[in-house]
Amino acid sequence: MPRRTPSVPARERRARRGSGRITLADVAKLAGVSAITASRALNTPDRVSPDALQRVREAIERTGYVPNMLAGGLASTRSRLVAAVVPTIAGPVFLETIEALTEALAESGYQLMLGQSGYANSREDALLDAIIGRRPDGIMLTGIMRSAAGRRRLLAAGIPVVETWDLTPTPIDMLVGFSHEKVGTAAAEYLHAHGRRRLAIVTADDPRAGVRRESFVQTVGRLGIAEVAVCVVPSALGHGRSGLADLLARRPDVDAVFCSSDVLALGVITEAQARAISVPGRLAVFGFGDFAFARDTYPALTTIRIDGTGIGRQAARFIIDRAEGRPVADRVVDVGFSIVQRASA
Repeated sequence: MPRRTPSVPARERRARRGSGRITLADVAKLAGVSAITASRALNTPDRVSPDALQRVREAIERTGYVPNMLAGGLASTRSRLVAAVVPTIAGPVFLETIEALTEALAESGYQLMLGQSGYANSREDALLDAIIGRRPDGIMLTGIMRSAAGRRRLLAAGIPVVETWDLTPTPIDMLVGFSHEKVGTAAAEYLHAHGRRRLAIVTADDPRAGVRRESFVQTVGRLGIAEVAVCVVPSALGHGRSGLADLLARRPDVDAVFCSSDVLALGVITEAQARAISVPGRLAVFGFGDFAFARDTYPALTTIRIDGTGIGRQAARFIIDRAEGRPVADRVVDVGFSIVQRASA
């Protein structure tokens, strides 16, 4: 007579068809403690005996268990997670801010989730929807929110928001940045003060670069120079080279170029050297960002320095203070900028 296979209780069958992930109950069983003790070992270890704490930690190490921070966050209304949105992670311009933000948050027990939005409003809005649904303790944005729909979502969510790398009198919540308009003005005045009169600009087409471009052009006009040659390109070294080639084809007498990034400026210098054009004798080159390579180019690059570390740490302070219920008196911080004068201009 064939043997019958013992029936499996329905509840156990359902559990076996589940996700298969390790749970806190599994950790507690392996450690030989109650689920409550295992939970305390994770959240309030000072309330657990050293022996039990050690056994729970060993069980976590053996199983690879990761606590469900969302469930804990729902109970405490805090996730200890902060989201940062940057247009791109391909270039170095925002890395200093992200590194400082990450370190400052970690010092207070918070973790960073990073999203890349590109420069299109639609992508930024979709990313924000995903972030808001996860209820982080704070959100750091790069630039000023351009989408009215995105702004409404952030206001309705009630999550602390820090806009960075720009200035506005009407931030969504908090802001730490600098004036791109003043950057454009400062670059134009600097080149004019150093005797340059046939000015040009090689610039990317993102909104903040656009503000610097318009301010540069307006300031040059105010200084009595009728025309500025403008070349709009993607922000890459090769486009800096092609940008200068385009400018020289239209304005062979150009004697100074302001670039919207140090990467473009390096491309301009490279193309000038390929054409045996002396920098800065025949052509002054002025960058933006003070990237790590700027002092090591030949000639060393004159540029605008932004305190990216200061932006990141201030953004972290804003978010942590708000998340932990402390008041924020000054919600807008202007970190300013500085001109780093080197050999290229």
